[in-house]
Amino acid sequence: MFQILPNRWISFSLICLSLLLISCNSNEKEEQILSEGEIRQKNYIRKIPGKDEHVPDSVLSKGEVLIAYAGCYDCHRIDKKSKGPAFKDIAKRYPIQPAYRDLLARKIISGGFGSWGNPVMAPHPDISFEDAQTMVYYILSLEFQH
Repeated sequence: MFQILPNRWISFSLICLSLLLISCNSNEKEEQILSEGEIRQKNYIRKIPGKDEHVPDSVLSKGEVLIAYAGCYDCHRIDKKSKGPAFKDIAKRYPIQPAYRDLLARKIISGGFGSWGNPVMAPHPDISFEDAQTMVYYILSLEFQH
């Protein structure tokens, strides 16, 4: 009988210690969840450093019209994620530079996947490269518009 009691005492002590550790870490987990949400947002955008070049207002106006007529709002919104990323999130990631303008213009035309998680962007082969560049300039300018 004396051997059974110590084993029960050890088991009881381990359970109490586990509960104590779990309750002490709950606040840390809540803080960690908030931090992970912030980290997820940062990882979602993954900003590319670079200096922005100036884009004339006439180009931005034309880009806005092209986006409306191309049906981009079927999958994108300006301020929030929809089927695809928000235009402002795209603007936060890429600096306004010719290399990124051309990269994104090609992505509009040929489609793509994986840059923003699971969404797949359908190709838009009927959009000219020049129009796609103009659309990209408008999208990238949204970071500076409120």
